[in-house]
Amino acid sequence: MDKALIVSEITSALRAHDKVRLSILRQVKNEIDIKEKDAKREVTSEEVVALLKKVLKQTGETLEGSMKVGTDDARTALLTEQVAILEELLPAQVTGDALAGVVERVLAAEGITEKREMGRAIGLISAECGGNCDKAEVARIVGGRLG
Repeated sequence: MDKALIVSEITSALRAHDKVRLSILRQVKNEIDIKEKDAKREVTSEEVVALLKKVLKQTGETLEGSMKVGTDDARTALLTEQVAILEELLPAQVTGDALAGVVERVLAAEGITEKREMGRAIGLISAECGGNCDKAEVARIVGGRLG
């Protein structure tokens, strides 16, 4: 995922007159532009993914608040659609057998055998997956392996 892909998606949304998609993509591009201005350089693919996650988290929190209040069904539907669009843009999460394989490989490569090294193991596994894994699931798997 990179900035060029976001710009391409914005162009496609403009041509398709998809206002919901256009709105959330512009929000992501705005975050990218702010990051580039602050860093005075082009953003990396990893930074774009991190910014997508940030916008997803913010939108998800807004959606939760909207659902709790329950007075504006149109806003809740809009936010739900925006969350789905952001999730679609993010790289696939590493789960199941693939995640278990990464856990085994990292634990063996690093020689981690004790539960007190669990935090280090989770950090290494998350880095190996490029941050695209559920850390709670990683902790559960690692905890089971280290017993």
